[in-house]
Amino acid sequence: MPKFLIEREIPGAGKLSAAELQGISQKSSQILQGMGPQIQWVQSYVTDDKVYCVYIAPNADMVREHARQGGFPANQVSEIKTMIDPTTAE
Repeated sequence: MPKFLIEREIPGAGKLSAAELQGISQKSSQILQGMGPQIQWVQSYVTDDKVYCVYIAPNADMVREHARQGGFPANQVSEIKTMIDPTTAE
């Protein structure tokens, strides 16, 4: 199943409280449950003004639908073709 990287522009994201992040996570999880097991949230990285999320889904449209239902921005949705890390150099 393809993996996607979602870039969400959220000004002040890095200043969100733990309670705010929990609320966002709960809302996302509730929507995912309603959409079924084909779409999964792997993890997210919060920076100053953006959140980068990794999802597993059959296609980018399903990722965008999750964002639409949650009212989350999905400014860029890119399919991850491969992953590399320091062991790739070995």
